[in-house]
Amino acid sequence: MTEREYNECVNLYADNVFRFIVKNLRHEEDARDIVQTAFEKLWRNRDIVETEKSKSYLFTVAYNQMIDHIRKVKRIQLKDDFSADARVQTYQVNNLKKNLQEALNQLSDTQKSLVLLKDYEGYSYEEIGQIMGLNESQVKVYLHRARLTLRNYLVSPENVM
Repeated sequence: MTEREYNECVNLYADNVFRFIVKNLRHEEDARDIVQTAFEKLWRNRDIVETEKSKSYLFTVAYNQMIDHIRKVKRIQLKDDFSADARVQTYQVNNLKKNLQEALNQLSDTQKSLVLLKDYEGYSYEEIGQIMGLNESQVKVYLHRARLTLRNYLVSPENVM
C-alpha cells in the first residue's frame, strides 16, 4: 500500500469506522482514540495489507480495539461497584430513541456490533464476517437472534409507548 492509497483509505473509511465505534461506545473521545489506533496499525502494516482489503482490516482492528476497551472499562466499573454501594434509579421516559438504545443495550457486544454493521452501516454479511471473524452463516444466525431479542424487548408492554 502506498502513501497515496493510505490517504485514500483515511478519506474513504474514517467516518464509517468512527460512526460504527461511537454507536457502540457512545463516547466520542474513546471512539476517536480507537479509530486513530486502527489507522496507526494500518500505517505500520501497510506493506502487508492489500489496498482492496484495507476496509476490512480497519474495521477488524477497530472492532478488536473496541472490545478490548469495553473489557477494560467493565473491569474498572466492577471494581468501582464493589467498592461503593451506589444505587441507580432508572426513570422511564417515553422516548423512541432512548427505548431503541436501551433495546440495543440488551444485546451482547457481538450482537450489538452485528446489528450496527448491518442495519446502520449497511455492510454485507460477507463483509461483516470478515470484520468480526465469523463465517457468513454465523453472521446470519447471530443477527437473526439479535433482531428477535430487539423485537421482543421493543414490543413488551412496559416498553410500548
